Amino acid sequence: MAMQTSAESPVPVRTVLNAVAGWIGRLGRIWVEGQITELNRRAGTVYLTLRDPVANMSVRVVGPRAVFEAAGPAVTGGARVVICAKPDFWVNRGAFSLSALEVRPVGVGELLARLERLKQVLAAEGLFRPERKRPLPFLPAVVGLICGRESDAEHDVLRNARRRWPAVRFRIEHAAVQGAQAVPEVLEALRRLDADPQVEVIVIARGGGSMEDLLPFSDEALVRAVAAARTPVVSAIGHEQDSPLLDLVADVRASTPTDAAKHIVPDVREQLRLIRQLRDRGRRCLAGRLERELAWLEAMRSRPALADPVREVERKAEQVEGLRERARRALAASLEREADHLAHTRARLRALSPAATLERGYAIVQRPDGTVLRAAAQAEPGEELLVRLAGGRLRATAVGPAD
Repeated sequence: MAMQTSAESPVPVRTVLNAVAGWIGRLGRIWVEGQITELNRRAGTVYLTLRDPVANMSVRVVGPRAVFEAAGPAVTGGARVVICAKPDFWVNRGAFSLSALEVRPVGVGELLARLERLKQVLAAEGLFRPERKRPLPFLPAVVGLICGRESDAEHDVLRNARRRWPAVRFRIEHAAVQGAQAVPEVLEALRRLDADPQVEVIVIARGGGSMEDLLPFSDEALVRAVAAARTPVVSAIGHEQDSPLLDLVADVRASTPTDAAKHIVPDVREQLRLIRQLRDRGRRCLAGRLERELAWLEAMRSRPALADPVREVERKAEQVEGLRERARRALAASLEREADHLAHTRARLRALSPAATLERGYAIVQRPDGTVLRAAAQAEPGEELLVRLAGGRLRATAVGPAD
């Protein structure tokens, strides 16, 4: 029931805290799973902080030493446990805690089963599909590196990357790579690097470890953050036997931090050797092309038309002269034949011409209208006639037919 209070009728602190304690006490026993941090044993009591493996939340747990010793030596700092506890509220200090009644460590088999179920869920969402993975840039301007402070993984990545490409630049974000703070610190480092526009590739590196040590890199929140990052991510956890889920969602999986350095930057010696090979290949191609073109040019120059162009002109001139002479002879022969034909035709015309008949002493008698008389009876007595001779014309008058 809500308390009826006002500025005029407030309730004392003890009343509020007792009410809170009563409400919490009614929750009853609950089973809670989390990761142990800040484990302290004092006399017969154990004090620890139970942290949520995903969210940045924790709760104080207090319990008898015997309860924790009954769970075995596996209950240590960083271990995953399931605790049966009763919510409790310390009225005097206004503090909430859990009173442990039973503790059970989460076994490796159960962890693997949970990881397998999470793996199937993420795979069904398509986070592990090859087509969503992005290629790494050939030569990134800045490489983001997430690793433990002064760790061997950091030294391996830096040393091998700078050995391959001395001018490579890094932006390093140190984070816990195991334990309760690993996931939130790696997530925060990933967020900062992904927000930097100069960072073109991000490497998450750790130098191997046990399966329990690598659990943060199978955390669902971290896996989803890597899948959502705009910058390509390289996973360099370095554990071949138990591959964390980060290896499956990352754009490139490197077997070791040293292998990650080989993926993020090219080897300057290999690139120089490749440049030399390409340059030699280009030189050979160019030289071969020039040789072929020179050979073709030499072959063209050796042809008669180019070797002695005047001779070709002379040959063509001789052909033109020969054709002209042939045309002249053909035309002369044709004219001669036509002249002979014309002479024969003229001779035939002359032979058949009336003028030739007149030259032999004959005459043509015509009326004034040009009508030719062919018989003497056609002339009327006294009719004027024209007599055409070979040497001219005469006028005559018909007297009558002669006997």
